[in-house]
Amino acid sequence: MTSTLAPTWVVVLAGGVGSRFWPLSTPECPKQFLPLLTDQPMLRDTLDRLASVAPAHRTMVLTNAELAAGVARIAPELPSAHILAEPRPAGTAAALAWAASRIAAIAGRDAIMVSVHADWGIADVPRFREALQRAASEAVRTQGLVTVGVVPSHPDTGLGYIEVGAATEGAARRVARFVEKPPAARAEALVAAGALWNSGIFAWPVGIFLDEVRAHCPAVSAPLDAAGEDATRFFASVTEPVAVDVGVLERSAHVFVLAGDFGWSDVGTWSALRGVRSRDPDGNVTHGRVHLRDATNNVVHASGADVVLYGVHGLVVVEHDGVVLVTTEELARNLKPMLESLPPSLRERR
Repeated sequence: MTSTLAPTWVVVLAGGVGSRFWPLSTPECPKQFLPLLTDQPMLRDTLDRLASVAPAHRTMVLTNAELAAGVARIAPELPSAHILAEPRPAGTAAALAWAASRIAAIAGRDAIMVSVHADWGIADVPRFREALQRAASEAVRTQGLVTVGVVPSHPDTGLGYIEVGAATEGAARRVARFVEKPPAARAEALVAAGALWNSGIFAWPVGIFLDEVRAHCPAVSAPLDAAGEDATRFFASVTEPVAVDVGVLERSAHVFVLAGDFGWSDVGTWSALRGVRSRDPDGNVTHGRVHLRDATNNVVHASGADVVLYGVHGLVVVEHDGVVLVTTEELARNLKPMLESLPPSLRERR
């Protein structure tokens, strides 16, 4: 992918613990550990699709300390030192800076780091890999910070956007600005103007990224320089979680973007599964022992029991470990109000 003087490393962010896939998700088994796209965990799907981009000995997974053992079970091929466990959440700027510092210590500052998240759906895996390869090559050429912006399929208020700036001598263009999750009218205007979804795919020489962290994000760089190889000391010293977009990319003059179109989805809700999993002729997406009659456009996940739907449309039904969730696709996009109304023993079930 790149010259032997600039080996490519892959870093997978797998530290999130969310509730959007309740009741299946728990603190010990978050989204990236769930079989939402195939019959294996999303993290395993991600590592499999990245295997041709970088071998296991050049792959790292960033996760929470509480999840490190689960990552090791899912990815036994990874060296134990390449499962980077955060003692406490400190934001993506700190996580990626720590990974970059570890890679620099092993392979030197010219090594290229490609970072992705563990819980995405990718429809066209070959084009996804090709986009990562192009990003790595452009990171070498520009000696800058490269992101892959996804060509939007529709205006989406739940995603950030990248406004594309001036052309360069290569394939990448400069980033004009990052836009946080916009209201509907603004999202429509951004899509019409050619803006891209901010996917969170990055590629950079690790030394250049660390230079930019030191130039723009002292809240991360000062603890990093003081901690040496002590991860606990570093993460404990980052007092405010900082997103890499806010702390580094929005402040740097050396950020570039490539457009990518490979059927990307952040798989943020149960409803999103209709866009990333195969559907039956009636538009239903199912997992497990599901029986349908006169039912259309439903999302059904059955972990153990038989689930029967008759004459219903547009529902999300999830059965897991004695709990059944039934809601609409629209309401499934935001389960938080419902969860807050539940008894803690049910809401925080483990």
